[in-house]
Amino acid sequence: MSGNTLSALVSQDSLFLAPMAGVTDSPFRALCAGQGADFTVTEMISAKGVLLCPREREEVTWLKAVSEGERAFLQIFGSDPAFMGEMAARCSDGPYVGIDINMGCPAPKIVSGGDGCALMRTPELAVRVAESVVRQSRLPVSVKMRLGWKGDERRFLQLGQALEAAGVQMLTLHARTREQMYAGHSDWDAIGELAQAVRIPVIGNGDVKSGEDAEKMLRETGCRGVMVGRAAMGDPFVFMRLRAHLQGKPCEPVPVRRRLATALAQAQALAEQKGETLAVREMRKHMAWYTKGLRGSAQMRVRLNTALHIEDFETALRELCRENEP
Repeated sequence: MSGNTLSALVSQDSLFLAPMAGVTDSPFRALCAGQGADFTVTEMISAKGVLLCPREREEVTWLKAVSEGERAFLQIFGSDPAFMGEMAARCSDGPYVGIDINMGCPAPKIVSGGDGCALMRTPELAVRVAESVVRQSRLPVSVKMRLGWKGDERRFLQLGQALEAAGVQMLTLHARTREQMYAGHSDWDAIGELAQAVRIPVIGNGDVKSGEDAEKMLRETGCRGVMVGRAAMGDPFVFMRLRAHLQGKPCEPVPVRRRLATALAQAQALAEQKGETLAVREMRKHMAWYTKGLRGSAQMRVRLNTALHIEDFETALRELCRENEP
């Protein structure tokens, strides 16, 4: 394992972009890093899926795209210690600052195979997975988890301490149970409990939408950093606002023109990476997020959702910009 420690790398008040399937591809991560995200996390990738494939899958090639200055964690998922360890070994020479183990994904197709948050129901196996990854990785290892499976199975404290003992160097806690999915309120008190129970950095995740939220989480929980997920969708500028608030500096609203130009730039970068057809299909949801709340956006989203070419996005965004800026 690398001699570098996450405790030294992750400074106080660090800002993280959360891993989100279908969202945190390399062009979007680059935008967030450019706006002030100290760390990013890739979309999760199946260790078993990669290792059983006879040749390197395109998804792996895409994940290896890390922008200059971006500090990215590669997030892997799986419940087989051997596969997870081998995946960590194979990817330790990639352009990442660490390997992150997914123990928090609540998606049915993930937990049905015993992966993601389902690992929290089998803590002994979860620890074996972590031990295998730590042993074979040449990069520092972190884990992202939830409170537990449901309200009466909140195992985050015991598991967090066991993961620290296994050599994991950082824990991120999405302070909801699997049963909650993304509904209800996250339990920030639990983040504070975990931060007190372990010596390694704890990153808080859940319900941070503004600079005030980030400041409050850091102050009330004692966590090392804050991870932002849904608030960043269609708004990479959220990191600029969070950083400005934490530093006590003013932050001017982003003009509509810049917001829409950023959306187009993301689409163009994705097309260079994945080809225009796939990029347009994947960018449709991003366009809905970028244009939310703008005058005429509801009608324009019909066009954006049926776009076939980057040029279609460009034309629609130009019209939307004229309607919203003098």
